[in-house]
Amino acid sequence: MPLPPYIHETLKDKDRYQTIYAKYEGSAAAPTAGLHFTEELFEKLNEKGIEVANVTLHVGIGTFRPVKEENVEEHKMHTEHFYIKKEDVEKINNAKKQGKRVIAVGTTSCRVLESIADENGMVKEVEEDTGIFIYPGYKFKCLDGLITNFHLPQSTLLMLVSALAGKDYIMKAYEEAVKEKYRFFSFGDAMFII
Repeated sequence: MPLPPYIHETLKDKDRYQTIYAKYEGSAAAPTAGLHFTEELFEKLNEKGIEVANVTLHVGIGTFRPVKEENVEEHKMHTEHFYIKKEDVEKINNAKKQGKRVIAVGTTSCRVLESIADENGMVKEVEEDTGIFIYPGYKFKCLDGLITNFHLPQSTLLMLVSALAGKDYIMKAYEEAVKEKYRFFSFGDAMFII
């Protein structure tokens, strides 16, 4: 089981560091925003008529690399391999056509959707790599919301959530999280940005 570099101890239950919906091997780490989901929560979402579309993605080790350039536009973004099936593309595109919200679970899923969306927010069936770097000023095409963890300072992930919610708003949320001693990173607390 690939673990991020900040987990130094052996996990007693290795399945704890995997999402309930994982199917394929290939990631450098689990998509940690999905660790919050349980079978019971998926049942409740289904009862409310919320459709779930899946993407297969392989989280890259570059996810943990901080941005060190003073000008963020000079940062070289890591790439991550993904695949999205036709049936899942249809679910997302139908939601967009019906005016429903598309909510990604995790920043990598967000990057996938934004990489394959056209200017109208429609996505396509494809298998490729994404190296998209989303930071404040980016105009989202497909995504309407995001479920994600609290991220490290100077990370591309923090920049992505700042692009979606606004840097000032995210910084206030992080100040509150630190003050209230929220847990950060893989086994930490999550936020729902809409």
